Amino acid sequence: MKVTDREYALQLDARDPLAHFRSQFVISDPNICYLDGNSLGRLPHSTITAVNDFMTNEWGPEVVAGWGHWVDEAQPTGDLIGRATLGAASGQVLACDTTSVNFYQLALAAINARPGRKTIITDAANFPTDRYILEGISKKLGLNLIIIDNETPGSAENERITPEILDKYLSEDVALVTFEVIQYRSGARNDIKSITDLARTYGALTLWDASHAAGAIEMNFDENGVDLAVGCTYKYGNSGPGAPAWLYVNKRMQADLQVPIQGWFSQADQFAMGAGFERAEGIRGFQIASPSLMGLRCIKSAFTMIEEASIEAIAEKAAIGTQMMIELYDAWLADLGVTLLTARNPKERGGHISIGHPDAARICVALREFAGVIPDYRTPNSIRLAISPLPTSYVEVWDGFARIRDLISSRQYEKIKTTDSRVT
Repeated sequence: MKVTDREYALQLDARDPLAHFRSQFVISDPNICYLDGNSLGRLPHSTITAVNDFMTNEWGPEVVAGWGHWVDEAQPTGDLIGRATLGAASGQVLACDTTSVNFYQLALAAINARPGRKTIITDAANFPTDRYILEGISKKLGLNLIIIDNETPGSAENERITPEILDKYLSEDVALVTFEVIQYRSGARNDIKSITDLARTYGALTLWDASHAAGAIEMNFDENGVDLAVGCTYKYGNSGPGAPAWLYVNKRMQADLQVPIQGWFSQADQFAMGAGFERAEGIRGFQIASPSLMGLRCIKSAFTMIEEASIEAIAEKAAIGTQMMIELYDAWLADLGVTLLTARNPKERGGHISIGHPDAARICVALREFAGVIPDYRTPNSIRLAISPLPTSYVEVWDGFARIRDLISSRQYEKIKTTDSRVT
């Protein structure tokens, strides 16, 4: 049976050990092909129950007395994220704040832990927030920010950073090396272990942004010797818009790092309200302030589901689903002026692929308005398409690609002139 036969996708669904999880999500319109779970995951039914229970059974009757069992909830929730998705033992992950705040905290802590070194390395295709934060830190501290060009054609394959590319920029002056695990635009997967090991030979620390990877692929942080990492929970983590992010600090490094924002939650004797700051031992020493309880309950319900499914099974489905996307691209889209911007090797990609077209922006709007397909657009010409392994079926992917083919071949997207939306 050929991949272009719809029955092919139906048979994959029939054999899918994760298929039953789809019914555990809110899917208000089954005709919609939602291929944007790499931006915002679907809502689990259990999350609705969890938030309602928190409000009616805890916050409502307990009011301030609830803090007796709420106060440290960021830590066990972090442990859940760590064991469910990151391959991290307990006491190394904290569910808190935003990815941007956590990135700033750990980047500056790492730089300060390498006194005398004046160089930071990142890449041009890195997520804008990370680049902007590094630019600000570099200006303030008078550091040399090296931005590896992996966007110019021929500079890197699908924006992927390899040890061979990185090695040319490393020296004993480098304090911090930081990349995404999965490049947000192209979907390219950088090799965590080889890059971390290479940076360590020069004495540099490595900070990974796993926002587009957590909940889609295996990363095995502890096994791979990761120093530091951050990420969000609302993409493949399905924890909701604005849900708390997480940070990871390997236990071997926790005593050596001091984050710049010394909040009262990281104070050793927090409720003594002392005049001076003495940092708490362990991962709590990296927490700034009160946790977002409702946000943490959203994480708990969603990541409990991920743990039940297993990240190994999730990663396998992501690989099968993205392979089907690429084969459908070859069969249906390659001759329509569409280019493939993601690696064919499953070990070099995550849960989404990216395709290119000169009219990508209009195509994305038209898919939503005319075809019932929800992708997303990234400048200058990328259409991102994801399989979120728990809520997304294979036939949903197949139908989505069939509609993309029909819309592009009919040039229906040319009906779109402008869009007023600031969000792409």
